[in-house]
Amino acid sequence: MPAPALIRPFYPEEPGTVPALRADVLVAVVTFAFCALTTLVREPDGKGLDATGWLLLAGLVLPLVWRRRAPLAVLLAHFAGAGAFHALDYDHVAPFTATGLAVYSLAVAGPRWRTVTVAHALVLVALSVFLWRDVAAGVAVFRVFGWVLAFLIFGELVRLHCQYVVAVHERAERAVRSREEEAARRIAEERLRIARDLHDLLAHSITVIGVRTSVASHLLTTDPGRLDRHSLAEALDAIAETCREARAELRTTLRVLRGDEADDEGTEGSAPPPGLGGIPDLVRHAEEAGARVTLAAGVPEALPPVVGAAAYRIVQEALTNAVRHAGPGVAVTVAVDRTDGVLRIAVVDDGGGGDGGDGGDGGDKAQPPGFGLTGMRERARSIGGVLTAGRRAGGFAVTADLPVVAPGGEPGEDGERVVEAVG
Repeated sequence: MPAPALIRPFYPEEPGTVPALRADVLVAVVTFAFCALTTLVREPDGKGLDATGWLLLAGLVLPLVWRRRAPLAVLLAHFAGAGAFHALDYDHVAPFTATGLAVYSLAVAGPRWRTVTVAHALVLVALSVFLWRDVAAGVAVFRVFGWVLAFLIFGELVRLHCQYVVAVHERAERAVRSREEEAARRIAEERLRIARDLHDLLAHSITVIGVRTSVASHLLTTDPGRLDRHSLAEALDAIAETCREARAELRTTLRVLRGDEADDEGTEGSAPPPGLGGIPDLVRHAEEAGARVTLAAGVPEALPPVVGAAAYRIVQEALTNAVRHAGPGVAVTVAVDRTDGVLRIAVVDDGGGGDGGDGGDGGDKAQPPGFGLTGMRERARSIGGVLTAGRRAGGFAVTADLPVVAPGGEPGEDGERVVEAVG
């Protein structure tokens, strides 16, 4: 941050570096020139400067080269030289510029207690002169020290202003860092959400396609002489239909993730995001894959879209895991119920589903661990819900409680309520 060159704590170069030392020397030279010009262009207030006077004037200006590294020592050295200069009754106005600069440098360097101490010391010196000498000399000393105190006050004001500017810059930098961290966090969350959506979509479709392909392969290899062409055609048609549905849902998911508007031409993939209304289709797909699915309760209506989408994906992943790990013929019960502002979902199978390990998709040890259970838990947490999954007697159970109304939620114009994402 740019800062005045005379402000010790607030300038780009550290004390002692070549640029800082060069600037300090230049300021000292300019100050000496100004002091010399002051005594040459006006009638001296005292004796004119001779060789000794010029040497004393140069000696009291020379310490200003180190004013930013040791302001107190510079001020004391300057006062010592100035005391000898004034004691010999040389021009009393000549060193005033150097004195003001030394005092200003001390005040602007801080701390405040040192500036206050020096100010009190100057007042005491002025009072001593006023009491011990004649009134005229005391008034003159008060007049000079009044200007010195003005330099002290000005330096303190500059120091406070620079501290304020530094604080503003630090707050701005912290705000920028906070925005960057928030942006990085949102990017990570968005990547996780995209991965979760694509996993749920593709895992379900690929699992169903795999099961139906196995059926077609079985029809081709079991008894080629008595090939059931009708059943084979139905299996292949089901595979094609699953591919079309997966492609349409994938386009819908990508459109939502990209934030595109709905397709005005009504092409494939322009359907709204999935919700609880799509659960019967999930049940039908699982049944076509060989599972025996029972929908134990009706599907609640008028739910917030975020809750419906989370419930749909949880049921989809649970059915996919049941078909994948328990195999065709597994009996699955799907229950969806809304009570007391909570949507309760339970998907229970009687097959050989495992506990899923640490976020795996099931207990099939031949399968590598996946992200199904982890994704379901993340979906539930993202809307303030809770999901549990684990073994049960003879099978595997997935249960989830999703809040329909978040704490502090307000009803919308269409009767729905806003759900606050807290994950």
